[in-house]
Amino acid sequence: MTPSRTTLRASIGTVSAAVLATTVLTGAPATAGATTAASPTSAASAATASVKFVDIKGDGGTILKANVFTPAGADGTRRYPVIVLPTSWAMPQVEYMAQAKKLADSGYVVVGYNSRGFWQSGGQIETAGPEDIADASKVIDWALAHTPADPQKVGMGGVSYGAGISLLASAFDKRIKAVAALSGWADLIGSIYSGRTQHLQAAAMLGGAGALTGRPSPELQGVLKDFLTSNLSKEDEMIAWGKKRSPATYLDKINANGAAIMLGNAWGDSLFPPNQYADFYEKLKGPKRLEFRPGDHATAEGLGLLGLPNDTWTNTKRWFDHYLKGTDNGIDRESPVLLKSRSTGAYEGYKSWKDVPSAHRRIELNDTRRIHTNLDSGANGGLIFLSSMLDQFLRLPPMASVPLLPRSLAAVWQSERYETEQRVRGTTRLHTTVTSTAESGTGIAYLYDVGPLGLGRLVSHAPFTFHGKTPNQPFGVDLELFSTAYDVPAGHRLAVVVDSVDPLYIEHNPMGARLTFSSPADDPSYVSVPVRD
Repeated sequence: MTPSRTTLRASIGTVSAAVLATTVLTGAPATAGATTAASPTSAASAATASVKFVDIKGDGGTILKANVFTPAGADGTRRYPVIVLPTSWAMPQVEYMAQAKKLADSGYVVVGYNSRGFWQSGGQIETAGPEDIADASKVIDWALAHTPADPQKVGMGGVSYGAGISLLASAFDKRIKAVAALSGWADLIGSIYSGRTQHLQAAAMLGGAGALTGRPSPELQGVLKDFLTSNLSKEDEMIAWGKKRSPATYLDKINANGAAIMLGNAWGDSLFPPNQYADFYEKLKGPKRLEFRPGDHATAEGLGLLGLPNDTWTNTKRWFDHYLKGTDNGIDRESPVLLKSRSTGAYEGYKSWKDVPSAHRRIELNDTRRIHTNLDSGANGGLIFLSSMLDQFLRLPPMASVPLLPRSLAAVWQSERYETEQRVRGTTRLHTTVTSTAESGTGIAYLYDVGPLGLGRLVSHAPFTFHGKTPNQPFGVDLELFSTAYDVPAGHRLAVVVDSVDPLYIEHNPMGARLTFSSPADDPSYVSVPVRD
Protein backbone atom coordinates (compact mmCIF):
# COMPACT_ATOMS: atom_id res chain seq x y z
CA MET A 1 0.00 0.00 0.00
CA THR A 2 1.55 3.32 -1.07
CA PRO A 3 1.24 6.10 1.53
CA SER A 4 -0.54 9.28 0.49
CA ARG A 5 1.04 12.73 0.63
CA THR A 6 -1.06 13.40 3.73
CA THR A 7 0.36 10.29 5.42
CA LEU A 8 3.92 11.30 4.58
CA ARG A 9 3.39 14.86 5.81
CA ALA A 10 1.93 13.53 9.05
CA SER A 11 4.84 11.13 9.49
CA ILE A 12 7.41 13.87 8.91
CA GLY A 13 5.50 16.10 11.31
CA THR A 14 5.45 13.35 13.90
CA VAL A 15 9.20 13.00 13.86
CA SER A 16 9.94 16.73 13.72
CA ALA A 17 9.64 17.14 17.47
CA ALA A 18 11.88 14.12 18.00
CA VAL A 19 14.44 15.53 15.56
CA LEU A 20 14.43 18.82 17.44
CA ALA A 21 14.82 17.04 20.78
CA THR A 22 17.73 15.00 19.47
CA THR A 23 19.37 18.10 18.00
CA VAL A 24 19.07 19.86 21.32
CA LEU A 25 20.49 16.82 23.10
CA THR A 26 23.42 16.20 20.79
CA GLY A 27 24.02 19.51 19.06
CA ALA A 28 23.37 22.53 21.25
CA PRO A 29 25.50 21.37 24.18
CA ALA A 30 28.39 20.84 21.78
CA THR A 31 28.08 24.49 20.76
CA ALA A 32 28.42 25.44 24.38
CA GLY A 33 31.51 23.24 24.54
CA ALA A 34 32.91 25.10 21.54
CA THR A 35 32.55 28.44 23.30
CA THR A 36 34.50 27.17 26.27
CA ALA A 37 37.19 25.46 24.23
CA ALA A 38 37.74 28.37 21.85
CA SER A 39 37.86 31.14 24.46
CA PRO A 40 41.18 33.01 24.78
CA THR A 41 41.58 31.91 28.39
CA SER A 42 41.18 28.25 27.46
CA ALA A 43 43.53 28.39 24.47
CA ALA A 44 46.18 30.32 26.32
CA SER A 45 46.29 28.07 29.35
CA ALA A 46 49.33 25.82 29.50
CA ALA A 47 47.19 23.05 31.03
CA THR A 48 44.59 22.81 28.32
CA ALA A 49 44.48 22.02 24.62
CA SER A 50 44.27 24.70 21.95
CA VAL A 51 41.63 24.78 19.23
CA LYS A 52 41.39 26.42 15.85
CA PHE A 53 38.86 26.34 13.03
CA VAL A 54 40.17 25.46 9.58
CA ASP A 55 39.11 24.65 6.03
CA ILE A 56 40.23 21.28 4.69
CA LYS A 57 40.08 20.32 1.03
CA GLY A 58 38.21 17.08 0.67
CA ASP A 59 37.67 14.90 -2.38
CA GLY A 60 37.62 16.95 -5.57
CA GLY A 61 38.66 20.07 -3.69
CA THR A 62 35.38 20.31 -1.77
CA ILE A 63 35.86 22.47 1.33
CA LEU A 64 35.15 20.75 4.63
CA LYS A 65 34.73 22.94 7.70
CA ALA A 66 36.74 21.54 10.58
CA ASN A 67 38.09 22.20 14.06
CA VAL A 68 41.47 21.00 15.31
CA PHE A 69 42.44 20.42 18.92
CA THR A 70 46.13 20.17 19.72
CA PRO A 71 47.56 19.02 23.08
CA ALA A 72 48.88 21.74 25.37
CA GLY A 73 52.59 22.30 25.00
CA ALA A 74 52.84 20.81 21.51
CA ASP A 75 55.92 22.42 19.99
CA GLY A 76 56.65 20.25 16.97
CA THR A 77 59.27 18.14 18.71
CA ARG A 78 57.02 15.14 19.27
CA ARG A 79 54.13 13.35 17.56
CA TYR A 80 50.73 12.56 19.02
CA PRO A 81 48.06 9.99 18.14
CA VAL A 82 45.38 11.56 15.96
CA ILE A 83 41.63 10.93 16.01
CA VAL A 84 39.38 12.05 13.14
CA LEU A 85 35.68 12.60 13.91
CA PRO A 86 33.19 13.09 11.01
CA THR A 87 29.94 14.71 12.15
CA SER A 88 26.60 12.99 12.48
CA TRP A 89 23.83 13.44 9.92
CA ALA A 90 22.59 17.06 10.00
CA MET A 91 24.92 18.07 12.84
CA PRO A 92 27.26 21.11 12.73
CA GLN A 93 31.04 20.84 13.01
CA VAL A 94 31.02 21.70 16.72
CA GLU A 95 29.26 18.43 17.59
CA TYR A 96 32.27 16.76 19.24
CA MET A 97 33.90 19.82 20.81
CA ALA A 98 33.51 18.72 24.43
CA GLN A 99 34.84 15.20 23.81
CA ALA A 100 37.53 16.43 21.42
CA LYS A 101 38.89 18.77 24.09
CA LYS A 102 38.96 15.95 26.64
CA LEU A 103 40.86 13.74 24.21
CA ALA A 104 43.30 16.52 23.33
CA ASP A 105 43.89 17.29 27.00
CA SER A 106 44.95 13.65 27.40
CA GLY A 107 47.43 13.78 24.51
CA TYR A 108 45.59 13.42 21.19
CA VAL A 109 45.39 15.59 18.12
CA VAL A 110 41.68 15.63 17.29
CA VAL A 111 40.16 16.78 14.01
CA GLY A 112 36.39 17.09 13.84
CA TYR A 113 34.92 17.99 10.48
CA ASN A 114 31.52 18.67 9.02
CA SER A 115 30.57 15.90 6.60
CA ARG A 116 30.17 17.10 3.03
CA GLY A 117 26.81 18.53 2.02
CA PHE A 118 25.89 19.69 5.53
CA TRP A 119 25.96 23.19 6.98
CA GLN A 120 28.99 25.23 5.84
CA SER A 121 30.89 22.33 4.27
CA GLY A 122 30.74 22.21 0.48
CA GLY A 123 29.37 19.59 -1.84
CA GLN A 124 26.15 17.61 -1.62
CA ILE A 125 24.95 14.90 0.74
CA GLU A 126 26.26 11.65 -0.73
CA THR A 127 25.06 9.42 2.15
CA ALA A 128 28.42 7.84 2.99
CA GLY A 129 29.20 7.34 -0.67
CA PRO A 130 32.66 7.14 -2.27
CA GLU A 131 33.15 10.91 -1.91
CA ASP A 132 32.66 10.69 1.86
CA ILE A 133 35.14 7.83 2.15
CA ALA A 134 37.68 9.80 0.12
CA ASP A 135 37.03 12.86 2.32
CA ALA A 136 38.05 10.88 5.41
CA SER A 137 41.41 10.05 3.85
CA LYS A 138 41.88 13.66 2.76
CA VAL A 139 41.30 14.81 6.34
CA ILE A 140 43.89 12.31 7.57
CA ASP A 141 46.31 13.61 4.93
CA TRP A 142 45.73 17.16 6.13
CA ALA A 143 46.20 16.23 9.81
CA LEU A 144 49.51 14.51 9.08
CA ALA A 145 50.73 17.50 7.09
CA HIS A 146 49.55 20.34 9.35
CA THR A 147 49.52 19.00 12.92
CA PRO A 148 51.96 17.04 15.12
CA ALA A 149 50.00 13.85 14.30
CA ASP A 150 51.72 10.46 14.33
CA PRO A 151 51.12 8.65 11.01
CA GLN A 152 51.42 5.30 12.79
CA LYS A 153 48.66 6.12 15.29
CA VAL A 154 45.55 7.14 13.38
CA GLY A 155 42.04 6.58 14.74
CA MET A 156 38.56 7.43 13.54
CA GLY A 157 35.23 7.57 15.29
CA GLY A 158 31.90 9.25 15.55
CA VAL A 159 28.20 9.01 16.21
CA SER A 160 25.61 7.82 13.68
CA TYR A 161 26.68 9.12 10.24
CA GLY A 162 30.20 9.66 11.59
CA ALA A 163 30.23 6.04 12.77
CA GLY A 164 29.25 4.71 9.36
CA ILE A 165 31.82 6.83 7.54
CA SER A 166 34.51 5.73 10.00
CA LEU A 167 33.78 2.03 9.44
CA LEU A 168 33.72 2.48 5.67
CA ALA A 169 36.98 4.44 5.74
CA SER A 170 38.67 1.65 7.70
CA ALA A 171 38.10 -0.62 4.70
CA PHE A 172 39.89 1.73 2.29
CA ASP A 173 42.58 3.46 4.36
CA LYS A 174 45.14 1.17 5.96
CA ARG A 175 46.46 4.00 8.12
CA ILE A 176 43.41 3.73 10.37
CA LYS A 177 44.39 1.57 13.35
CA ALA A 178 41.37 1.99 15.64
CA VAL A 179 37.69 2.85 15.17
CA ALA A 180 34.89 3.71 17.61
CA ALA A 181 31.57 3.54 15.73
CA LEU A 182 28.71 4.66 17.99
CA SER A 183 25.04 4.31 16.97
CA GLY A 184 26.10 3.48 13.43
CA TRP A 185 25.22 0.94 10.82
CA ALA A 186 26.89 -2.02 9.22
CA ASP A 187 24.04 -2.87 6.85
CA LEU A 188 22.10 0.18 5.64
CA ILE A 189 19.37 -1.82 3.90
CA GLY A 190 19.12 -4.22 6.84
CA SER A 191 18.54 -1.17 9.02
CA ILE A 192 15.86 0.96 7.33
CA TYR A 193 14.44 -1.77 5.08
CA SER A 194 14.53 -4.73 7.44
CA GLY A 195 12.04 -7.46 6.70
CA ARG A 196 11.68 -5.83 3.26
CA THR A 197 9.60 -3.17 5.01
CA GLN A 198 10.22 0.57 4.71
CA HIS A 199 10.92 2.19 8.07
CA LEU A 200 8.70 5.20 7.39
CA GLN A 201 9.47 7.45 10.35
CA ALA A 202 13.21 6.76 10.17
CA ALA A 203 13.46 7.56 6.45
CA ALA A 204 11.23 10.63 6.80
CA MET A 205 13.36 11.93 9.65
CA LEU A 206 16.61 11.44 7.73
CA GLY A 207 15.21 13.03 4.59
CA GLY A 208 13.67 15.98 6.43
CA ALA A 209 16.75 16.67 8.56
CA GLY A 210 19.01 16.45 5.52
CA ALA A 211 16.89 18.92 3.56
CA LEU A 212 16.80 21.36 6.49
CA THR A 213 20.53 21.35 7.23
CA GLY A 214 22.20 20.43 3.96
CA ARG A 215 22.01 19.86 0.24
CA PRO A 216 20.80 16.35 -0.68
CA SER A 217 22.30 15.05 -3.91
CA PRO A 218 19.92 14.26 -6.79
CA GLU A 219 20.72 10.58 -6.25
CA LEU A 220 19.67 10.75 -2.59
CA GLN A 221 16.50 12.65 -3.47
CA GLY A 222 15.58 10.02 -6.03
CA VAL A 223 16.25 7.12 -3.67
CA LEU A 224 14.17 8.68 -0.90
CA LYS A 225 11.29 9.38 -3.29
CA ASP A 226 11.28 5.80 -4.57
CA PHE A 227 11.61 4.45 -1.03
CA LEU A 228 8.79 6.49 0.50
CA THR A 229 6.42 5.98 -2.42
CA SER A 230 7.03 2.22 -2.53
CA ASN A 231 8.32 2.26 -6.10
CA LEU A 232 9.10 -1.44 -6.26
CA SER A 233 10.31 -1.15 -9.85
CA LYS A 234 13.38 0.59 -8.36
CA GLU A 235 13.84 -1.85 -5.48
CA ASP A 236 16.95 -3.52 -6.94
CA GLU A 237 18.53 -0.11 -7.53
CA MET A 238 17.75 1.00 -3.97
CA ILE A 239 19.26 -2.17 -2.54
CA ALA A 240 22.41 -1.74 -4.65
CA TRP A 241 22.64 1.91 -3.53
CA GLY A 242 22.42 0.84 0.12
CA LYS A 243 24.84 -2.05 -0.28
CA LYS A 244 27.46 0.31 -1.69
CA ARG A 245 27.17 2.32 1.54
CA SER A 246 27.25 -0.60 3.96
CA PRO A 247 30.46 -1.51 5.85
CA ALA A 248 29.33 -5.15 5.78
CA THR A 249 29.86 -5.12 2.01
CA TYR A 250 33.56 -4.44 2.58
CA LEU A 251 34.02 -6.83 5.49
CA ASP A 252 36.95 -8.62 3.83
CA LYS A 253 38.81 -5.32 3.35
CA ILE A 254 38.11 -4.26 6.93
CA ASN A 255 39.40 -7.56 8.25
CA ALA A 256 42.45 -7.44 6.00
CA ASN A 257 43.38 -3.96 7.24
CA GLY A 258 42.98 -5.13 10.82
CA ALA A 259 41.81 -1.98 12.60
CA ALA A 260 40.63 -2.46 16.19
CA ILE A 261 36.89 -1.81 16.03
CA MET A 262 34.55 -0.86 18.86
CA LEU A 263 30.81 -0.87 18.09
CA GLY A 264 28.23 0.76 20.36
CA ASN A 265 24.47 0.98 19.93
CA ALA A 266 21.14 1.21 21.78
CA TRP A 267 18.60 -1.58 22.11
CA GLY A 268 15.83 0.65 20.78
CA ASP A 269 17.71 2.42 17.99
CA SER A 270 14.98 3.63 15.61
CA LEU A 271 17.36 4.09 12.69
CA PHE A 272 19.89 1.28 13.00
CA PRO A 273 18.51 -1.67 14.99
CA PRO A 274 21.06 -3.67 17.02
CA ASN A 275 20.74 -6.92 15.04
CA GLN A 276 22.75 -5.68 12.08
CA TYR A 277 25.59 -4.49 14.35
CA ALA A 278 25.68 -7.80 16.22
CA ASP A 279 25.85 -9.78 12.96
CA PHE A 280 28.68 -7.57 11.72
CA TYR A 281 30.56 -7.86 15.02
CA GLU A 282 30.55 -11.65 14.88
CA LYS A 283 32.27 -11.56 11.45
CA LEU A 284 35.06 -9.17 12.41
CA LYS A 285 38.45 -10.89 12.72
CA GLY A 286 40.60 -8.23 14.38
CA PRO A 287 40.42 -6.73 17.89
CA LYS A 288 36.77 -5.91 18.52
CA ARG A 289 34.27 -4.84 21.14
CA LEU A 290 30.44 -4.63 21.15
CA GLU A 291 28.40 -2.55 23.59
CA PHE A 292 24.59 -2.34 23.78
CA ARG A 293 22.69 -0.06 26.16
CA PRO A 294 19.08 1.04 26.68
CA GLY A 295 17.85 3.99 24.62
CA ASP A 296 17.30 5.13 21.06
CA HIS A 297 19.47 6.49 18.30
CA ALA A 298 22.50 8.30 19.76
CA THR A 299 20.94 8.65 23.23
CA ALA A 300 23.32 6.17 24.89
CA GLU A 301 26.25 8.49 24.13
CA GLY A 302 24.31 11.75 23.68
CA LEU A 303 24.89 13.20 27.13
CA GLY A 304 28.62 12.68 26.66
CA LEU A 305 28.53 15.31 23.92
CA LEU A 306 27.79 17.78 26.71
CA GLY A 307 31.04 16.74 28.33
CA LEU A 308 29.12 14.99 31.10
CA PRO A 309 30.25 11.60 32.45
CA ASN A 310 29.19 8.91 30.03
CA ASP A 311 30.06 5.21 29.98
CA THR A 312 30.12 4.98 26.19
CA TRP A 313 32.61 7.83 25.78
CA THR A 314 34.67 6.57 28.73
CA ASN A 315 35.11 3.22 26.99
CA THR A 316 35.72 4.95 23.66
CA LYS A 317 38.67 6.79 25.17
CA ARG A 318 39.94 3.58 26.79
CA TRP A 319 39.70 1.88 23.39
CA PHE A 320 41.78 4.58 21.70
CA ASP A 321 44.21 4.71 24.62
CA HIS A 322 44.97 1.02 24.29
CA TYR A 323 45.08 0.67 20.49
CA LEU A 324 46.65 4.03 19.64
CA LYS A 325 48.77 4.85 22.69
CA GLY A 326 49.50 1.29 23.78
CA THR A 327 48.15 1.93 27.30
CA ASP A 328 47.77 -1.26 29.32
CA ASN A 329 44.31 -0.41 30.70
CA GLY A 330 42.91 -3.94 30.49
CA ILE A 331 40.22 -3.26 27.90
CA ASP A 332 41.68 -5.96 25.68
CA ARG A 333 41.30 -8.52 28.48
CA GLU A 334 37.70 -7.68 29.38
CA SER A 335 34.69 -9.54 28.03
CA PRO A 336 34.38 -8.05 24.55
CA VAL A 337 30.56 -8.04 24.54
CA LEU A 338 29.11 -5.64 27.09
CA LEU A 339 25.34 -5.46 27.57
CA LYS A 340 23.30 -3.19 29.82
CA SER A 341 19.91 -4.55 30.84
CA ARG A 342 16.84 -2.47 30.04
CA SER A 343 15.22 -3.76 33.22
CA THR A 344 17.93 -3.37 35.86
CA GLY A 345 20.56 -1.10 34.32
CA ALA A 346 23.21 -3.64 35.31
CA TYR A 347 26.12 -4.48 33.01
CA GLU A 348 26.84 -8.01 31.83
CA GLY A 349 29.93 -9.23 29.99
CA TYR A 350 30.12 -12.08 27.46
CA LYS A 351 32.93 -13.59 25.42
CA SER A 352 30.92 -13.42 22.17
CA TRP A 353 27.48 -12.44 20.89
CA LYS A 354 26.49 -16.06 20.28
CA ASP A 355 27.24 -16.82 23.93
CA VAL A 356 24.76 -14.23 25.23
CA PRO A 357 21.79 -16.64 25.53
CA SER A 358 22.32 -19.88 27.40
CA ALA A 359 18.99 -21.41 26.36
CA HIS A 360 15.89 -20.80 24.26
CA ARG A 361 12.25 -20.96 25.36
CA ARG A 362 9.73 -21.88 22.68
CA ILE A 363 6.23 -20.49 22.52
CA GLU A 364 4.15 -22.73 20.30
CA LEU A 365 1.92 -20.81 17.91
CA ASN A 366 -0.78 -23.46 17.85
CA ASP A 367 -4.19 -23.19 16.22
CA THR A 368 -5.11 -20.93 13.36
CA ARG A 369 -5.45 -17.17 13.63
CA ARG A 370 -7.04 -15.01 10.94
CA ILE A 371 -6.92 -11.19 10.93
CA HIS A 372 -8.19 -8.32 8.83
CA THR A 373 -5.62 -5.79 7.68
CA ASN A 374 -5.38 -2.00 7.32
CA LEU A 375 -6.47 -1.13 10.86
CA ASP A 376 -4.15 -0.71 13.87
CA SER A 377 -4.98 -3.19 16.60
CA GLY A 378 -3.39 -1.07 19.31
CA ALA A 379 -0.20 -3.09 19.38
CA ASN A 380 2.65 -1.00 17.98
CA GLY A 381 6.30 -0.12 18.39
CA GLY A 382 5.66 3.43 19.55
CA LEU A 383 7.17 6.58 18.07
CA ILE A 384 10.68 7.15 16.78
CA PHE A 385 13.02 8.42 19.54
CA LEU A 386 10.29 9.16 22.09
CA SER A 387 9.31 5.60 23.04
CA SER A 388 12.81 4.20 23.48
CA MET A 389 13.93 7.30 25.38
CA LEU A 390 11.05 6.79 27.80
CA ASP A 391 12.21 3.20 28.17
CA GLN A 392 15.81 4.36 28.71
CA PHE A 393 15.15 7.00 31.33
CA LEU A 394 11.86 5.88 32.94
CA ARG A 395 11.69 2.19 31.97
CA LEU A 396 8.37 2.81 30.25
CA PRO A 397 8.32 0.88 26.95
CA PRO A 398 5.27 0.97 24.65
CA MET A 399 2.37 -0.83 26.30
CA ALA A 400 -0.86 -2.55 25.27
CA SER A 401 -3.66 -4.33 27.09
CA VAL A 402 -3.28 -7.79 25.61
CA PRO A 403 -6.78 -9.05 26.64
CA LEU A 404 -8.35 -6.03 24.94
CA LEU A 405 -6.53 -6.34 21.62
CA PRO A 406 -9.24 -7.06 19.02
CA ARG A 407 -8.69 -10.60 17.77
CA SER A 408 -10.10 -9.64 14.37
CA LEU A 409 -7.09 -7.35 13.90
CA ALA A 410 -4.38 -9.07 15.95
CA ALA A 411 -3.29 -12.69 16.15
CA VAL A 412 -2.39 -13.43 19.79
CA TRP A 413 -0.66 -16.33 21.50
CA GLN A 414 0.51 -16.49 25.13
CA SER A 415 2.92 -18.62 27.11
CA GLU A 416 2.13 -20.18 30.45
CA ARG A 417 2.94 -18.10 33.52
CA TYR A 418 6.63 -18.36 34.32
CA GLU A 419 7.48 -19.53 37.83
CA THR A 420 10.89 -17.89 37.68
CA GLU A 421 12.27 -14.74 36.13
CA GLN A 422 13.04 -15.01 32.41
CA ARG A 423 16.10 -12.98 31.39
CA VAL A 424 15.57 -12.40 27.68
CA ARG A 425 18.99 -11.87 26.07
CA GLY A 426 19.67 -11.72 22.35
CA THR A 427 17.50 -12.20 19.27
CA THR A 428 13.99 -13.68 19.34
CA ARG A 429 13.03 -15.62 16.21
CA LEU A 430 9.58 -16.27 14.77
CA HIS A 431 8.69 -19.08 12.39
CA THR A 432 5.17 -19.37 11.03
CA THR A 433 3.07 -20.17 7.98
CA VAL A 434 1.10 -17.32 6.42
CA THR A 435 -1.73 -17.36 3.91
CA SER A 436 -2.82 -14.07 2.36
CA THR A 437 -5.81 -13.21 0.24
CA ALA A 438 -3.54 -10.81 -1.70
CA GLU A 439 -0.17 -11.18 -3.40
CA SER A 440 1.43 -8.48 -1.20
CA GLY A 441 1.16 -7.75 2.48
CA THR A 442 2.82 -6.66 5.70
CA GLY A 443 2.81 -8.03 9.22
CA ILE A 444 4.39 -6.78 12.40
CA ALA A 445 5.31 -9.22 15.14
CA TYR A 446 5.54 -8.12 18.78
CA LEU A 447 6.75 -9.80 21.94
CA TYR A 448 5.12 -8.52 25.15
CA ASP A 449 5.81 -9.06 28.84
CA VAL A 450 2.29 -9.51 30.24
CA GLY A 451 1.59 -8.90 33.92
CA PRO A 452 -1.24 -10.34 36.05
CA LEU A 453 -3.69 -7.62 34.93
CA GLY A 454 -3.00 -8.23 31.24
CA LEU A 455 -0.92 -5.11 30.63
CA GLY A 456 1.78 -5.88 28.09
CA ARG A 457 5.14 -4.09 28.05
CA LEU A 458 6.91 -4.30 24.71
CA VAL A 459 10.00 -6.52 24.80
CA SER A 460 10.77 -6.49 21.07
CA HIS A 461 9.19 -6.38 17.63
CA ALA A 462 9.99 -6.42 13.90
CA PRO A 463 8.09 -6.03 10.60
CA PHE A 464 7.96 -8.26 7.54
CA THR A 465 6.61 -7.64 4.05
CA PHE A 466 6.01 -10.02 1.15
CA HIS A 467 5.34 -9.52 -2.55
CA GLY A 468 4.51 -11.80 -5.46
CA LYS A 469 2.80 -14.51 -3.42
CA THR A 470 -0.04 -16.58 -4.86
CA PRO A 471 -3.24 -15.54 -3.08
CA ASN A 472 -4.68 -18.17 -0.71
CA GLN A 473 -1.55 -20.30 -0.93
CA PRO A 474 0.44 -20.75 2.32
CA PHE A 475 4.11 -19.78 2.59
CA GLY A 476 6.67 -19.77 5.36
CA VAL A 477 7.91 -16.70 7.21
CA ASP A 478 11.08 -16.57 9.30
CA LEU A 479 11.67 -13.32 11.15
CA GLU A 480 14.25 -12.02 13.60
CA LEU A 481 12.86 -9.57 16.14
CA PHE A 482 15.17 -6.76 17.20
CA SER A 483 17.73 -7.90 19.76
CA THR A 484 17.29 -6.87 23.38
CA ALA A 485 18.07 -7.47 27.06
CA TYR A 486 14.90 -7.52 29.15
CA ASP A 487 13.86 -9.32 32.35
CA VAL A 488 10.38 -10.85 32.53
CA PRO A 489 9.35 -11.09 36.22
CA ALA A 490 8.22 -14.35 37.79
CA GLY A 491 4.46 -14.73 37.52
CA HIS A 492 4.30 -12.98 34.15
CA ARG A 493 3.69 -14.41 30.69
CA LEU A 494 5.12 -13.67 27.27
CA ALA A 495 2.64 -12.84 24.53
CA VAL A 496 3.25 -12.99 20.78
CA VAL A 497 1.10 -10.59 18.77
CA VAL A 498 1.00 -10.14 15.00
CA ASP A 499 -0.99 -7.38 13.32
CA SER A 500 -0.79 -5.45 10.05
CA VAL A 501 -0.34 -1.75 10.86
CA ASP A 502 2.30 0.20 12.77
CA PRO A 503 3.01 3.95 12.48
CA LEU A 504 6.74 3.22 12.28
CA TYR A 505 6.43 1.44 8.93
CA ILE A 506 4.88 1.56 5.47
CA GLU A 507 2.47 -1.33 5.08
CA HIS A 508 1.56 -3.10 1.84
CA ASN A 509 -1.80 -4.69 2.60
CA PRO A 510 -4.44 -4.02 -0.07
CA MET A 511 -7.77 -2.82 1.28
CA GLY A 512 -9.86 -5.72 2.53
CA ALA A 513 -7.00 -8.22 2.58
CA ARG A 514 -6.83 -10.89 5.28
CA LEU A 515 -3.88 -12.78 6.75
CA THR A 516 -4.08 -16.28 8.20
CA PHE A 517 -1.42 -17.75 10.51
CA SER A 518 -1.38 -21.52 10.80
CA SER A 519 0.79 -24.28 12.24
CA PRO A 520 1.00 -27.31 9.91
CA ALA A 521 1.75 -30.61 11.60
CA ASP A 522 4.85 -31.12 9.47
CA ASP A 523 6.10 -27.55 10.01
CA PRO A 524 4.90 -26.22 13.38
CA SER A 525 4.89 -22.49 14.04
CA TYR A 526 6.72 -21.11 17.05
CA VAL A 527 8.63 -18.24 18.57
CA SER A 528 12.06 -18.99 20.02
CA VAL A 529 12.99 -16.64 22.87
CA PRO A 530 16.68 -16.46 23.89
CA VAL A 531 17.19 -16.45 27.65
CA ARG A 532 20.04 -16.40 30.11
CA ASP A 533 19.55 -18.91 32.92
